[in-house]
Amino acid sequence: MTDAKVAAAIASGKVPQGITEAFLNESKDKPAIIAIVIVAVLTSCVVLCRLTSRAFIVKRVGVDDGLALASLACFIAFVGLTIELIRLGSGRHFAYIQYTMDNDTMLLTQLIDFIAHIIYTIALLLCRVSGLAFYWRLCHMHDKFKLTIQIVFGFLVAGFLPQLLLIIFHCKPATGWWPYDFQPEFGRFECLQWGLVYVVNSSVSLLCDLLIFGIPIAMLWTLEMTRRKKIQLGSILLPGILVIAISITRLILVIRGQWEADMSWEYNPMLGVEVAEIGATLIALSVPGVKPMYDKFVLGKKEASQSSASASRMQNRSADSNATKLGTLRLRSQHLGSREEINHLNYATAVSASHAPSTDDSHSAKSTDGIYVKVDFDIHEGPTHAR
Repeated sequence: MTDAKVAAAIASGKVPQGITEAFLNESKDKPAIIAIVIVAVLTSCVVLCRLTSRAFIVKRVGVDDGLALASLACFIAFVGLTIELIRLGSGRHFAYIQYTMDNDTMLLTQLIDFIAHIIYTIALLLCRVSGLAFYWRLCHMHDKFKLTIQIVFGFLVAGFLPQLLLIIFHCKPATGWWPYDFQPEFGRFECLQWGLVYVVNSSVSLLCDLLIFGIPIAMLWTLEMTRRKKIQLGSILLPGILVIAISITRLILVIRGQWEADMSWEYNPMLGVEVAEIGATLIALSVPGVKPMYDKFVLGKKEASQSSASASRMQNRSADSNATKLGTLRLRSQHLGSREEINHLNYATAVSASHAPSTDDSHSAKSTDGIYVKVDFDIHEGPTHAR
């Protein structure tokens, strides 16, 4: 399909000889937009199911759920900006940008790219912190893992700040543009290389993903936990491996995009990979939250929240302090008769001790210790003695 801008540029003599009209009309815009929309719809459905499950089935909404919702909002905004960038021609051949795109459109695409990647960086941070909040909820009674989570959180923030600052201050004086050397604005700014900024940011992002999805492996390996919690952590690992693969792919595309002559031709795939990275991270961290809905409506299981809450109420009435309490049963009788009659009474006492871990999310690492006393009486009536 012929682009009117291409025909006009060739007619005006802007396009050098050797660059054909067919080459300028080549485009990967449509498949890129379709892929981005599919990922966006799938991610939104999973996250919304997670939030619905937590709010109406489990009936407990945590900090991690709020962070996931904020991340989804940023993700949707980023998706809208990426589609606009593709529509404007940012992912076409570099010759298309140089010879057919007017200067105002070029500046607009640079500004949109600037805003989009700030939102992208914030969305990824919110995703990852949401994951840390989820891990904290699972192992908040284990001091070593709490310390690990705090260290990883510090690293995420320490990595986020240079990523954000590199994007904001990529030029001096600061600007949202990133002018090409053939644009009139090029001489007004002293800018870092586009590839240098994004290679650094992609490398930091890859390291953050390795840390985020390495924590569940360590928890499964070292902690003793219920089968339910192991399933929750295990469900994160497979999508987490996909996220790490996506991060590596993004790094490769950034390197190819900067140091190849036709640098913009890799831009559409890079946008698609960035959308997939946020989407896969959100999906990976939302799968455990979707499980109660799946159990109820697909497998037809009883609500886990009801069973865990009833068990928790029975076990925690007198033992929430994790101390072992001994109940002493004293049998007193003044009206059953003499000592000899009491000796004819048959009774059996069964004493059992138990250690039952609570399955309630809010008491996920607590346990209830108690000694339960069960007494069975077998009373036979005898003749009444005269006083």
